[in-house]
Amino acid sequence: MQTAAGRDVRPDKAAVVDEVRSRLTASSAALLTEYRGLKVSELAALRRALRAAGGDYKIYKNTLVRLAVRDLGLELEDLLTGPTAIAFVVDGDVAEVAKALRDYARTNPALVVKGGILGDSALTADRARALADLPSREI
Repeated sequence: MQTAAGRDVRPDKAAVVDEVRSRLTASSAALLTEYRGLKVSELAALRRALRAAGGDYKIYKNTLVRLAVRDLGLELEDLLTGPTAIAFVVDGDVAEVAKALRDYARTNPALVVKGGILGDSALTADRARALADLPSREI
């Protein structure tokens, strides 16, 4: 695997790129957030809230995410600036995970939804936030 500059990626970093790629393909959606200013305890509370909604929250280096999404053919370059974390919708409802993010962001304005991925298309920040307004999926 090579970077855009043509340099080889170290094996440990290539493993992270593979992990991001597989998590993105296995997830029904992924929401990208900026977490600048959140304390570790606040991030832990956010992770718990997302886990309860069927999501998983993970922080990766932007350069490694850039390599993974490039391999998937997604255009997220504009979203991968600043500290970025990804909320993967693993086994839950996309709307529930988006609502958990929205509710958390209301009490912690440092959390900003930057955009996301739904299926195989990129979402703007407005469209990603609009997912929280969708009705929950009936089980």
